[in-house]
Amino acid sequence: MLLFKHLEKERVLYASLGSIILAFGLFNIHSQSQISEGGILGLTLLLDKWFFISPSITSAILNLLCYGMAWKEMGNKFIAYSLISIIAYSIAYASFETIGPLFPWISNYPLVCSVLGACFVGFGVGIAMRSGAAPGGDDALALLITKYTPLKIQWAYLLTDLIVLGLSLTYIPFSKIIYSLITVMISGQIIGLLMKKDS
Repeated sequence: MLLFKHLEKERVLYASLGSIILAFGLFNIHSQSQISEGGILGLTLLLDKWFFISPSITSAILNLLCYGMAWKEMGNKFIAYSLISIIAYSIAYASFETIGPLFPWISNYPLVCSVLGACFVGFGVGIAMRSGAAPGGDDALALLITKYTPLKIQWAYLLTDLIVLGLSLTYIPFSKIIYSLITVMISGQIIGLLMKKDS
């Protein structure tokens, strides 16, 4: 429990809020429309389609693995806030699964889904990261990439996203990959803009 000692309530709130926004968008938009995200988020959707394992489970496992690799570089407080973020995301996603999709008809409008979904992902992840947390393990990996390479964070995201989107062609029609590319580019830029305010 020492890991969670001296955490700021406001940062805990924002880490949780960002994760809830992310889970809402991922379940209600991306999951319903077959428009994927990249990185760990996209990988959880991929595993759901391949093996029928809920993202509420796979996200926690994959994120913990990524944070385990990044522990030394990120520091204890970052990891503590991120664990809170991961738990909030998993609980929120499982809750949204229980409620069911709020607007299933949105899948008929893939361009709207790609832009709206990107906004939920970008703002959700951006809010969490500004609080010192990251709801996804790829967020920690993106921060590591920016630390050791000249890449800005939005381009680090794009790199990992393109790999996952390539694998997503196994269940997403090629025409929808275009919309997925739109969503990862917009969400990455939103995250980049929100993080830029701290620099």
